[in-house]
Amino acid sequence: MRRRCGRDRPHDGKASLLLAFAGAVLAGLTTLADHDLPTATNLGAFAVAALGAAAVLLLLVVRPRIGGHDRASVPYWARLDETEIHACMDGDTRAARIRVLSTIAVAKFTRLRRAVDCTLTALALLALAAISILL
Repeated sequence: MRRRCGRDRPHDGKASLLLAFAGAVLAGLTTLADHDLPTATNLGAFAVAALGAAAVLLLLVVRPRIGGHDRASVPYWARLDETEIHACMDGDTRAARIRVLSTIAVAKFTRLRRAVDCTLTALALLALAAISILL
């Protein structure tokens, strides 16, 4: 569990890739901003909003969590002196660490899933905008 959540952080890599994709699509859409495309403009505006929401969710995925109020994480231990750290090490904290890491992972994957949903919505809206231009 520690290797999966603490070292590899697969959600950070996925979020970074999706964030780059959302940024590239938003950059591409800015080149179309000065064109007069009535129906496509409305759909494009909704697509930009969906991509913006996806970007915010992805930033929340990669944002460091440094609260340390859980008594089982690195930010918590960073506030302790050596004596307090030794006292924490006397007991078995594996269950607490697994709970903390699992909570972090579930929150990040939930945001990642919502960001993917927003991105898919934006792509559908962009497809509709492209179709409306062609018709």
